[in-house]
Amino acid sequence: MAAYYNNDTMLYLDGAYVKASEAKIDLYSQTMHYGYGVFEGIRAYRTENGETKIFKPVEHYVRLERSARFLNLPYTYTVEELIEATYKVLELNNLQDAYIRPLVYAPANMSFVPNTESHITIQVWAMQPFLGEKLLRVMTSSYQRPNPKGFHIEAKASGHYVNSILASQEAKANGFDEALLNDMDGNIAEGPGANIFYEKFGRLYTPSTGNILPGITRATVFELAAQMGVEVVEKQFTTAELQTADAAFFCGTAAEVIGWESLDNTAFANNWNDSIGKQIQLAYKALVTESSIKETLKELA
Repeated sequence: MAAYYNNDTMLYLDGAYVKASEAKIDLYSQTMHYGYGVFEGIRAYRTENGETKIFKPVEHYVRLERSARFLNLPYTYTVEELIEATYKVLELNNLQDAYIRPLVYAPANMSFVPNTESHITIQVWAMQPFLGEKLLRVMTSSYQRPNPKGFHIEAKASGHYVNSILASQEAKANGFDEALLNDMDGNIAEGPGANIFYEKFGRLYTPSTGNILPGITRATVFELAAQMGVEVVEKQFTTAELQTADAAFFCGTAAEVIGWESLDNTAFANNWNDSIGKQIQLAYKALVTESSIKETLKELA
C-alpha cells in the first residue's frame, strides 16, 4: 500500500468514518476526469503541552467553501462540523503531527452541466518536511503560472496543480530542489505549492496578489513580521531583481517556512542564519507548536 495509509487507516467520507482501504470513489467522477474539485492542505501539530492543535482550521475551511463556490460545486458543510470531523480523524489514526487533506469532489458526470451534489473526504497522514530541512536550490521554471483570467486564481482547485507538478518535476530533473514560476507578464509569481518572500536591506518583499494564490501561511508571515517590526512590501519583481536579494524563502502549509540557498545557481548575499527569514521560520515553529519563542530563538545562537 501507499505510504499514506495502511489497513488500519481511517478517513472521513460524506459524514462517516471508514477504512481508507475500503473507501470507494466513482470512476466516472467529474473530478477524476477533469480535475474539477477543490481541496485544502492543513497541518496539525503536537503542542508544547502535549495537545493536538490544528493550525488555523477556520481559515482553511472558509477557503475550502470559497473555492467550491468559485467552481460552482454544491457545498453543504459547515466549518464547525468539518473541524470536529478532522480532530476525530486525527484521533482515530493516533496522529498529532500530521498533514490534513480535505477534498470536495464531484459525482459521476461526463458532461459540463452543473452538479446537484458533491462529496467530501478528509484524509490525514504523517508528513516529513515537505521540501526537506536544508536550504533549497531553486530553479526558474520554463512553465508559467496560468493566465488568471482563465480561471479563479483564488480557488484551490485540483486541476490547477497539474501546472505545479510539471514545474516541480522539471526542477528536480535538472538537479534542483524546487521550481519558481513567473506569471504571464514575466514577473515572479510563486512556487509550485508555496508563496515566496525575499529580504533586502531589512525589508521583506513578496509578489502582489492577482497572479498568485494568497496563502494562509503567507498571511501568517505578514502577522509575524508585523510583530517583529519588519516591513513587508507587496510588489511585482523579476528574477533578476530577486537574484540581488539578501535572502529568500518559500512558505506554505506543507512547506512551512524554508530558506533558499540559491536561485538558478546564484547564491544569496547573506547567511540564512542571520536573516529575517530565519527569525520568521523559528517564530512560525513556535506559533504552530504553541512553544516559547524565547526558547525557539535559542536555535539562532
